[in-house]
Amino acid sequence: MPAWIERDLTTLAFLWRLERRDGVTLGFTTHDRDLVVNGLTYRAAPGMLPSAIERSVGFDPDNVELSGALNSDAISDVDLHAGRWDGASLRLVAVSWEAPESDPVFFVRGEFGSVETSDTKFAVELRGPTAALEGPVTIETSPDCRARLGDAQCRVNMASRRHFARIAAMSGNSVTLDQPAADGLYGFGTLRWIDGANSGLENRILQSTGAVLTLADAPVFAAATGTLVEVTQGCDKQFATCINRFANAINFRGEPHLPGNDLLTRYAS
Repeated sequence: MPAWIERDLTTLAFLWRLERRDGVTLGFTTHDRDLVVNGLTYRAAPGMLPSAIERSVGFDPDNVELSGALNSDAISDVDLHAGRWDGASLRLVAVSWEAPESDPVFFVRGEFGSVETSDTKFAVELRGPTAALEGPVTIETSPDCRARLGDAQCRVNMASRRHFARIAAMSGNSVTLDQPAADGLYGFGTLRWIDGANSGLENRILQSTGAVLTLADAPVFAAATGTLVEVTQGCDKQFATCINRFANAINFRGEPHLPGNDLLTRYAS
């Protein structure tokens, strides 16, 4: 245990580092002034408190509840509802505010789980690394491919399958790009907003017809003409598509020819 904890006069301060999936990183502390640790400024945030910290010596997941005040400079209600904090990572430590870079006491780390907002406050459930053990432990068979296009199992090179474009027109969940494309090229892919009000957010593409994309959901914020986006090709995870479009049958992660339950219930002819 660090020597600063055993003093008669406590100098304890909590530090938590929050990092969104788009790279935005924020630091907060319970101390009454800002602290700079390893190049990151931890802002004094008396309205933010860690509570209900649960640690486990076994395989039960570690959980933390983080509550605080919503404000436009740090964590805003708009960003929470837009999904910018979904899956964000958090690391919570305790330090001595006299020497915050030496002998920190690690508490917990994990990713944002459920988020609840009320009035001007929010509460977040943090799920630790062992929470992943709650998922399935074996692979289930399926006629569709279980890999994601371009991942380590699929191995399709995505370098030439991502393109930048600008919004030519927008109506609901229909987006028209300023560049033509083959029909179906971006179906089941993604559209990532590079600038504008939706910057950093991502939308799934259901289908594409030429330069017109149909998104699964309308963007959170209105998109202006000329907004820069990155569109990534997708895959419908069918064996025929894997063969004909990607020539990647050797890495297909499905069982399209495996007999199903209908074979067991079939009557003899």
